[in-house]
Amino acid sequence: MSLRRIAHQPSPHAPLHDVAATRAWEARAQDRLPPHALMQRAGEAVYRLGAAIAPHARRVWVVCGGGNNGGDGLLAAVRWQQRLQPIGGEVAVTWLGSEDRLPPDARHALGVARGSGLRWTDEPPPQTDLAIDALFGIGLRRPPHGEALRWIAHLQERSGPVLCVDLPSGLDADRGEWLAPTPLQANPQRHTLALLTLKPGLFTGQGREAAGHLWFDDLDTSLPDAEAPPPAAWLHGQTVLAEAPRRWQHGAHKGRHGNLLIVGGQLPDARQPGMTGAAVLAARAGLHAGAGRVYVGLLPGPDATGAAWPAFDPLQPELMLRSATQLRDLAREPDSVSVCGCGGGQALAAVLPDLLTHSPRLVLDADALNAIAREPRWQQALARRAEAGLHTVLTPHPLEAARLLGTDTMQVQRDRLRAAQTLADTWRCVVVLKGSGSITAAPGLPPRINASGNGLLATAGTGDVLAGLIGARLCLAPTRSPIDPAALQALVADAVYAHGRVADTWPANRLTLCAGDMPACLGQGGSSDHQQADLQQNDEHQH
Repeated sequence: MSLRRIAHQPSPHAPLHDVAATRAWEARAQDRLPPHALMQRAGEAVYRLGAAIAPHARRVWVVCGGGNNGGDGLLAAVRWQQRLQPIGGEVAVTWLGSEDRLPPDARHALGVARGSGLRWTDEPPPQTDLAIDALFGIGLRRPPHGEALRWIAHLQERSGPVLCVDLPSGLDADRGEWLAPTPLQANPQRHTLALLTLKPGLFTGQGREAAGHLWFDDLDTSLPDAEAPPPAAWLHGQTVLAEAPRRWQHGAHKGRHGNLLIVGGQLPDARQPGMTGAAVLAARAGLHAGAGRVYVGLLPGPDATGAAWPAFDPLQPELMLRSATQLRDLAREPDSVSVCGCGGGQALAAVLPDLLTHSPRLVLDADALNAIAREPRWQQALARRAEAGLHTVLTPHPLEAARLLGTDTMQVQRDRLRAAQTLADTWRCVVVLKGSGSITAAPGLPPRINASGNGLLATAGTGDVLAGLIGARLCLAPTRSPIDPAALQALVADAVYAHGRVADTWPANRLTLCAGDMPACLGQGGSSDHQQADLQQNDEHQH
């Protein structure tokens, strides 16, 4: 069997199969094997990983449901019994099932378990060295209730090692929604062993929190490409382009690497404080990510007699600060990429229609998305961009996505993959639905779930950095011909991955990550050991 850990840097990209595809995979694998062999392999895989997680365990508790997931747990319990009985250890099994409704493999596993001397219990043991969650697998499609909910609560309350079989009980395999009414609690010692296939729900929404440390075993059931069910999505991992592009040729010059225009950053005036910081963060990110020239097109506040125009960015003087209206003609050039919405407020109304109509490559974020959601004319202009051969990337967070879809945030988060794909298909563009397991969707293509990133990114301004990074990557793409939809999706997903890697490789001695610290990391791809050492050394000098 081929057990491997799924970390933040899977390479190559990993296919993700939904429940329907997993059942098809299982059926084809069963046809190639003797009766009960697949479940025996699963039980053995669960036992071996459990023994690696808790090598000195003497008290093991296995909670089993009434399906094949429970059968896997029963056979794992039998293997633990064989290990612990000679040395005075104990395996306790809690089984929630009905014999007359068991699948054939699970019925066979129950018979084996009953003849092995296991202790059966209806109460959680007061102390355990390892708990195995084999209650629900891919079959859970609605909120659990009754006795099952009680056992899920007990498993969630455990602070010691917990090993979940295929999925944490309570998680929807396809959507990553936590279905159980009992609260999802973080446990640094929780592990999940995905069997046969990797499921999309493990990587987005609440899946990453629920799964903890994720492992995968295909149980030696690899299928020929012609027989393998198509993936519902892809886990997007490390690629060459996900790192800082090594694109400089000896004869290169800045004009060959595009113009990045950050249109936003409403200036302060007597009526409101202004939002220039968002635009500057995006511009700094674009500069460090490789754009040839970066302009910041600032917008006046409602009171035109307000604050004076800033002459330059003192921390990044390479940036060229202009009025947004001064960049109108440049925004139409084929080698220009416009990023609109980072701190623009209502002033975006003066520039957004022209960008929607003429910008060859356009990234829409934050205030631009909210403005489009409110204005049907701009929605129509956005829809026409694909027909005109213009490239568009939307980067909403869940609330902005909900506004574009005419729904609420809860509905978006319940099925993030569907929400992202609906936006992409509706507007015929690439969409990045931000959040845990950010999703990059494109029309007619399987979505890509980002494998990088963590909670350090949950701070103001990191979304602006992402918008600038995506804009820079678009600047580096060829301009003489349209970008293939799959290539555009991959390019954007690479940028999302590089953005998340900054958080994944952030020095452990720095407990927070500010958006202003991110741009300088992008030039190193966010993964350099030297970057971590330099940052740690800077901290030492400051203290």
